[in-house]
Amino acid sequence: MVDVAVICGSASDGPVAEKVFATLKEHGVSYDYRVISAHRDPDKLDEYVKGSTARVFIAVAGLSAALPGVVASKTERPVIGVPVSGKLMGFDALLSIVQMPRGVPVACVGVDNGENAAFLAIRILGAGRA
Repeated sequence: MVDVAVICGSASDGPVAEKVFATLKEHGVSYDYRVISAHRDPDKLDEYVKGSTARVFIAVAGLSAALPGVVASKTERPVIGVPVSGKLMGFDALLSIVQMPRGVPVACVGVDNGENAAFLAIRILGAGRA
């Protein structure tokens, strides 16, 4: 069992994911990492999310940034979206992540802010301990 599943929509999102890993490692939080595109590999994503034992998902994505919303549509567990800068400095990805329909909640951190995604996951994981 892992605490956090970190999913990137593309290998090019790796530098932002590295920020997530560093913060999770620093706090002793276990994680699993996968690169799975919501557009190019929807069946693989569905299988991974449904089979994951993670308590929290962090989805890192740029451009259309559909990944966090698609993950949230497949689980009742918390999903944190990390928009990645791109052609519109990440504003397109940011808007895509925060504009989820009712019943498909996704928490969103700042553009390229993998550290805050990890810190939010850590707080979610510790919510029942306080």
